Amino acid sequence: MTFPADLKYTKDHEWIRLESADVAVVGITDFAQKELGDIVYVDISTVGETVAEGEVFGSVEAVKTVSDLFIPMTGEVLEVNDQLDAAPELVNNDPYGNGWMVKIKVSNPEDINKLLSVEAYQELIGE
Repeated sequence: MTFPADLKYTKDHEWIRLESADVAVVGITDFAQKELGDIVYVDISTVGETVAEGEVFGSVEAVKTVSDLFIPMTGEVLEVNDQLDAAPELVNNDPYGNGWMVKIKVSNPEDINKLLSVEAYQELIGE
């Protein structure tokens, strides 16, 4: 499994990367997609909404289960990855690249410092 060092992670297995001072990209980790199995549907209907840290912003459906997606930092959902409608398997094949979930306008960019480093996340999952 891969865990890019330039990302921050959550205990709920999401990752976040600041693209600019207040815009971030969010997805699920390689660990999460492996645990879920083959992802067949991504449901995110929170575009334009402000979602508080830790709240559900959508869900992913795998062959055997449905799992909620939790926002790592409070912010307004600006964009959903439209590619996932036709190709939800991108989350399995490229979780840190083309399999990203949403872009958000972060309410407080300093909150990223509260999230897990790559080392802390790997320790959490026993890697």
